[in-house]
Amino acid sequence: MKILVINKDLKERTVIQQVLQSSGHEIVVVEDSETAIQHLQEGGVHFVIADRASTDIDEKQFIRRVRDAKPAYYIYILLVTTKVQETDITTPRASADDYIHKPVIPIELKSRVHIGERILSLRDYLVQAKDTLDNSAMLDPLTNVLNQKAFLTSSRGELERARRGQAPFSLVALDVDNFKSINDKYGQEIGNDVLNVIAKAIREKSRPYDGVGRYENDLFLIALPGIIGQDAEKIADRILKGILNTDISLLDGSAIHVSVSAGIACSTHITAATEVDLLIQRAQEAVAHAKREGGNQSYMIFI
Repeated sequence: MKILVINKDLKERTVIQQVLQSSGHEIVVVEDSETAIQHLQEGGVHFVIADRASTDIDEKQFIRRVRDAKPAYYIYILLVTTKVQETDITTPRASADDYIHKPVIPIELKSRVHIGERILSLRDYLVQAKDTLDNSAMLDPLTNVLNQKAFLTSSRGELERARRGQAPFSLVALDVDNFKSINDKYGQEIGNDVLNVIAKAIREKSRPYDGVGRYENDLFLIALPGIIGQDAEKIADRILKGILNTDISLLDGSAIHVSVSAGIACSTHITAATEVDLLIQRAQEAVAHAKREGGNQSYMIFI
């Protein structure tokens, strides 16, 4: 770990360096707050050992400046001091994470640094766990596209932006042709493989910023802000062609040929009465029409 040491006391600094080096840490030594801030701004430092007595960290409000900067990652500060002050406890933004009394005793310093490392590791773990939970709350666990709730939230936001900007808005519904027959004949596991292939093809053939979601079972939805008419139809047809050229291989060497029908609901003028639920309903009606015409095609309606 890279540790920034702020200390002007040569004897004490030597002790700190010896302890840190023996533990395999990389050390950067500075003597004042401004130089320390510059190193922190360059990045890569998660741990600071600062001496209150020999430097200007109190005068320059170093700790408060570090906290107020709100770096992308947490910076752990171990303060070397003759005594802990009342304000260290009552002013959280200006306080260190831990304290060690002068003179620095090597075994105590080693212990304090080890504790700081463990706290930083735990914090990283919690941040990673939160990110994982956030993703799992938004994504469909099978296909890794937006789940129904996340899609509705996202598309409602896009629709509102289109309403304010007086821009058109389209919504595409994609439904697998004969999906029930595939499940009945080959089983749910193969059915899940089909849905994964469909989701991957949709993501690959859509624009990066289009919202793609699995609405229910084998029904996928795509929100297309700023797109209308033939442009929406071209996107839907591109997806259909991409899926048609993809087969699901089975263990016996045979393959399942998969096709999808698309329904497109377009709104040229977004009014106060235009809602995502209405667009979804009209897109489902359009996809049902495409299926009645034989499937593997798109059908578009305007609302």
